[in-house]
Amino acid sequence: MQKSAAGVLPGGTFDLNLLGQGLVFAQSLPGLSALLGTVVGAAAVVQAPPGTGKTTLVPPLVANALNAGAARRIIVTQPRRVAVRSAARRLATLDGSALGSKVGYTVRGESHTGPQTVVEFLTPGILLRRLLRDPGLEGATAVVLDEVHERGLDTDLLLGMLGEVRQMRGDLTLIAMSATLDAPRFAKLLGSDDGASPAPVVDCPSALFPLEVRWAPAAVARMDQRGISRAFLDHVADTAAAAHAEAVTINPEVDALVFAPGAWEVGHIAARLRATTANTDILELHGQVPAREQDRAVSGREPGGAPRIIVSTSLAESSLTVPGVRLVIDSGLSREPRRDAGRGMTGLVTVSTSRASAEQRAGRAARLGPGTVVRCYDQKTFAAAPAHPMPEISVTDLSAAALTMACWGAPEGAGLLLPDSPPPQAMAAAVAVLRELGAVDATGHATALGKTLADIPADPRLARALLDGARVVGAKAAAEIVALVSGDSRAPGADLTALLAALRSGGDPGTRRWKQEVHRLERLVHQDARLETKGAGPAAVPAAPTAMERSEVAGFVVGLAFPDRVARLVAGATGQQYLLSSGTRAGLPAGSPLAGHDWLAVAEVARADGRDAAGTGALIRAAAPLDRENAEMVASTMLADSVLAKFSGGRVSARREQRLGAIVLSSTPVKATPEQGRGAVAAALAKDGMGLLSWSGSADALRRRLALLHRELGEPWPDVGDAALLERLADWLGPELESVASGRALSSLSLSDPLRRLLPWPEASRLGELAPETLAVPSGSNIRIDYPDVHDGGAPVAAVKLQECFGLAETPRLAGGRVPVLFHLLSPARRPLAVTDDLASFWNGPYAQVRAEMRGRYPKHPWPEDPWSAPATSRVKKRM
Repeated sequence: MQKSAAGVLPGGTFDLNLLGQGLVFAQSLPGLSALLGTVVGAAAVVQAPPGTGKTTLVPPLVANALNAGAARRIIVTQPRRVAVRSAARRLATLDGSALGSKVGYTVRGESHTGPQTVVEFLTPGILLRRLLRDPGLEGATAVVLDEVHERGLDTDLLLGMLGEVRQMRGDLTLIAMSATLDAPRFAKLLGSDDGASPAPVVDCPSALFPLEVRWAPAAVARMDQRGISRAFLDHVADTAAAAHAEAVTINPEVDALVFAPGAWEVGHIAARLRATTANTDILELHGQVPAREQDRAVSGREPGGAPRIIVSTSLAESSLTVPGVRLVIDSGLSREPRRDAGRGMTGLVTVSTSRASAEQRAGRAARLGPGTVVRCYDQKTFAAAPAHPMPEISVTDLSAAALTMACWGAPEGAGLLLPDSPPPQAMAAAVAVLRELGAVDATGHATALGKTLADIPADPRLARALLDGARVVGAKAAAEIVALVSGDSRAPGADLTALLAALRSGGDPGTRRWKQEVHRLERLVHQDARLETKGAGPAAVPAAPTAMERSEVAGFVVGLAFPDRVARLVAGATGQQYLLSSGTRAGLPAGSPLAGHDWLAVAEVARADGRDAAGTGALIRAAAPLDRENAEMVASTMLADSVLAKFSGGRVSARREQRLGAIVLSSTPVKATPEQGRGAVAAALAKDGMGLLSWSGSADALRRRLALLHRELGEPWPDVGDAALLERLADWLGPELESVASGRALSSLSLSDPLRRLLPWPEASRLGELAPETLAVPSGSNIRIDYPDVHDGGAPVAAVKLQECFGLAETPRLAGGRVPVLFHLLSPARRPLAVTDDLASFWNGPYAQVRAEMRGRYPKHPWPEDPWSAPATSRVKKRM
């Protein structure tokens, strides 16, 4: 078949020669085209640095090669909504077609597609829900997963799920695009099932021009007790202003891109730049910026426009190309999700940017010509940074992902080929949440309710709250709160009611998007004809609760979603500390209007990341007021009424407590029952050990004898170690524990008789024979045997004067002849002379030396030359 000069098939839906002008990836199109032309349902990995044009060129090439059309679209994922809009707009502009015709896009709450759409850009979350509704993805002939190197959780899931779709269909083309050198990892994943035949990799040369790297570490610390220090952010802003001013004197067309870790830091740096620079357009780029402002930031400078400084989060690292940038200022900080298993929460934390991300940031400056990156940290910090960012699946809450996998038929990811397996502990916690919601059954597969929840674009807990809350406060009010919590807008001072008022009045930049989401969620509720049955699972609420104040509606719905985050003010604590029903303590941000409320429903709590959180280490980021009655209603599954007995100070005491999870609602002293008392003592012994008991000499000796017999003979002789005694506490100490529960002091117990309850019968009659208390020696004395400690494997010891053992040739043995007695042979002053468990060898050997040394020191005592025939005695010579 004839090819054009560029090696690309002529004709087709898109003019690739036109689209590829000035883009480096145009050089790689022939290789990818050849692959697609020879293999039906091909899989491939495209590896190309950011800015080479892969996002612009690969989708139209695939459309041409596969003769795609409106009925068999090319679907392209981008990890962020702003990247979806930008990529679709750019391709449509280059193609000369109207956005929404040949090229369209879909993001949450917004869709620009039509009957003629051939290439559709969308977010991974949209495609996941589409797959659950249409597992065969019949409307698509190919899927292109962009930016797979970012290791977003949804993209990882799509890799596994689309691999199964390819096996089922056989004609679905799947292409993964990566901006880093990790392509072989994805090639193996997309290849044969056994990994022996990886998918082919289509590479692309770097598009970078020469890049100058400068280091500008701050004289102040990057982090302080409140998080990222304002002084460091000022340093980043001042560095950007100075470097940009220098650059535009050489080339007035230079724009600058400043990387900051989060939206708040972007705003702080941008505000300082506006205050300190003139004749410069300062733009912000992050998820909370309105779509119009985002589009303005990622578009090129208008003709004759002022120089620009764009301050961005990691949004601009790889999934977006910002035209005109020849200067990058890098703070060296990023925000990544981290799951705190101890507190059961996930939040974004500030970390040092990985080296891979730092290189991608720097590369933004050298795509159009020679560029400069100024890193606001030193080379040592760069070298110490991690090589790559952490995969999201390893560090975030997995509830939504677990529900998706359950709906797909792969509970907990079983059989699904993922780049990384989910951590078992995090997955177990996620499945537990889904079971409580009624979203999965005992086998881990999705229930009918679970499938409905998966179709709602929100965390499963919020989706369940939407359904249950609609029955109580109405569909619109419930939809408003769910859209509020799942949206991008940040609650001022963590106050969700204030944010709700701002969104309703139009005073928040995200109002338009929020209202669209409210309308969509409300429509979902009304369309669900089975709402009454679906809302009647384990977490369902009464259909007609008591009336609540308008200001508490938000708290009610949030509490339905997160009953484990219902929180009560800690009385007497320093600052605004709250105790969550899960047991976590968290603090409000300084100056929060929520301060002083007795009860809160917390939508978001995160590790404090150094910021002030009333000394708790966890910061409440979004919450709404609640009263006690509604708190008990939404968290009814966590209500408990119990008697708590404890043993302390040698006595048992008890209190009747009403709790909402970890929150104590009331506590009243009561008298413990014998059973409760036994349990309290047992718990104290389990915690502090058997040392709490007073072991008298006789009781301790009996326990040691029994321990030796159990060690040497085994059953039926009882194990009397700490763990075994605790496990059988009722068998041997039951009556005594009842007396302690009634007020008797634990220290007054005699333990000998209780221990004898463990003796086996009829074997107990041989206790004196197998493990006697004393040993008869030739002098006629009965010597006490010291048995080894219960947890020691030593030998039983008989300490006796040497003269009392004359003539004793055979070492006595215990436990049926299994254990020799270890003799400590003593001087007349009862000082050790020899230690032996072989008396015959001692008399025949070492005794002669002992005799030579001792006969002069103790002349009144016998030291015969022949110990075999000498009479054994405990007396001196004269008395003998």
